[in-house]
Amino acid sequence: MRAMRTILVLALLLVPTASAIAQPGHDHMHGHGPAPAAPAPVSAYREQLATGARGLSAQEVDDLLAGRGMGLARAAELNGYPGPRHVLDAARDKQLVLTEDQTAAVQRIFEGMEQDAQKLGANVVAEEKALEAAFRAGTITEADLTARVKRLATIQGYLREVHLRAHLATRAVLSEVQIARYNEIRGYAGASAPGATGTHRH
Repeated sequence: MRAMRTILVLALLLVPTASAIAQPGHDHMHGHGPAPAAPAPVSAYREQLATGARGLSAQEVDDLLAGRGMGLARAAELNGYPGPRHVLDAARDKQLVLTEDQTAAVQRIFEGMEQDAQKLGANVVAEEKALEAAFRAGTITEADLTARVKRLATIQGYLREVHLRAHLATRAVLSEVQIARYNEIRGYAGASAPGATGTHRH
């Protein structure tokens, strides 16, 4: 009897309990197994593989060729120097009152800015295409890279100057009251502007 009892105890000890039975995925579900590898993040630049200038997005190319501001004149815009296009838009929408002479002057400023910006923008796009093509072909050298980047920086500097000069010229056409109204329309009223006289322009 003692021998039978010993055999029975040993048999019970060898029977696996339910909690010890590992089902497929059991360890992972309870956080004991290795976590699955996270997928690699997709690059935000992927869509630029389809553009003609991979160093620029399609929107950037469009803005450069159209002569748009692209935020290049924010230093002026946010400090009491209105942009000509926005002034003309506000006047057209009857939010800002201009004289005929003022309208004609701002229109000339805008057209000159747009024409120069489009030419320089096209140059930027061409240089970016050439830079990217050199990288794609694997032919670019240190000296070539330096020359290309300096050339691009020079053109981009001229482009920004064109936009900033237009804001400078537009301010000279407007009165202080009109500038204050412009800032109100643009949502800048209430913020202090360096050099503001008599009123908060932003």
